[in-house]
Amino acid sequence: MNHPLSGIRVLDLSQVYNGPYATYLMATAGADVIKIEPPGGEFLRQRDARPGSSIPFTMLNGNKRSVSLNLKTEAGRDLFLKLVPDADVVLENFAPGVMARLKIDYETLSAINPRVVFASGSGYGQTGPYRDYPAMDLTVQAMSGVVSSTGFSEHPPVKAGAAICDFFGGVHLYGAVVTALFQRERTGIGAQLDVSMLDAVYPSLASSIGGAYGESDDLPPRTGNQHGGLSLCPYNIYQARDGYIAVLCNHEKHWQALLRAMQRSDLAEHPQYSSMRGRVEQMAQVDALIDAWTRTLDRSEVFDRLIAERVPCAPVRELAETLDDPHMHERGMLMKVAHPTFGEVTICRSPLKFVGQPPPAWIMPPTYGQHNEEIYGGDLGLDSAKLAALSQQGVI
Repeated sequence: MNHPLSGIRVLDLSQVYNGPYATYLMATAGADVIKIEPPGGEFLRQRDARPGSSIPFTMLNGNKRSVSLNLKTEAGRDLFLKLVPDADVVLENFAPGVMARLKIDYETLSAINPRVVFASGSGYGQTGPYRDYPAMDLTVQAMSGVVSSTGFSEHPPVKAGAAICDFFGGVHLYGAVVTALFQRERTGIGAQLDVSMLDAVYPSLASSIGGAYGESDDLPPRTGNQHGGLSLCPYNIYQARDGYIAVLCNHEKHWQALLRAMQRSDLAEHPQYSSMRGRVEQMAQVDALIDAWTRTLDRSEVFDRLIAERVPCAPVRELAETLDDPHMHERGMLMKVAHPTFGEVTICRSPLKFVGQPPPAWIMPPTYGQHNEEIYGGDLGLDSAKLAALSQQGVI
């Protein structure tokens, strides 16, 4: 099967979430992704503080090949440079400056292969005053305004439960690489890419940013489960008999439909609730009205009644429920695989679907250095004696 990125070779130097997710999307689109791991293996492979903490490695590194390589040795650097002529993409998410210190920066690699796309993912970017700050998902959430915007106004700020900066950064990194490959088809020349997690997550704060330019200067920085800009009502999470359910109305048709589901059409012409502006001004009353209704029903009952009227809503589900989600399993986004340590586990596939083109078969992540002989021996032509010597020297 000629998949969208078939024939594209990626040298993947990335680690943890940000870069590995970008290269996972490439691998599941058909690219040959060679995961180049430092001595001992990529950090995420080694997580063991709690049972299951290494499962993310399985999620993000399927369909890749692995070689071990010590880039801090001269022989390791030379070996890496021998892989560059046949590479289409080199992707890394080290701290800015590391690739230059290792002498494998864009200038060096593009001199060997002018067609190479050199992609860097980082917390704050390769330039700017924050460039050298240590960056992890939590620190970028804090710096970007995500943390200050999350939670309830009367309580301290909290981070988003998901690692949104890592993955937003990874998605944008993937998009930048594919865009650069498209440009290369026209120009024949590669590119240097700089994608920061901070830049990638900022646009997601659009509603909260809009509130900063509103009529009132007393908007709370955190709006709990209400709309970030406090400009939609109802927009909240309401309690049911057996849990919670999210309900929102984007426009008047939704509001009228909600009233029908609640059997409260008598409120359709209520002067305080007849417009979005009016409902926003009476937000506490509207929320109390809806909450009083949802508390009398189970989540499924509320959901069925609202969906019948086409009101946007969803039950608040636990992760265990999501892992068995029939919709995502039917679409092939989720699948169960046999893990050598944990038995049957649910893993995710690529969200990028090419209609009429089945994705490549999912392959379990490689063991550390599994493809040393295949790539160094087969691709570079190093014989077994040379490979043994490199291993003895700690290069591979």
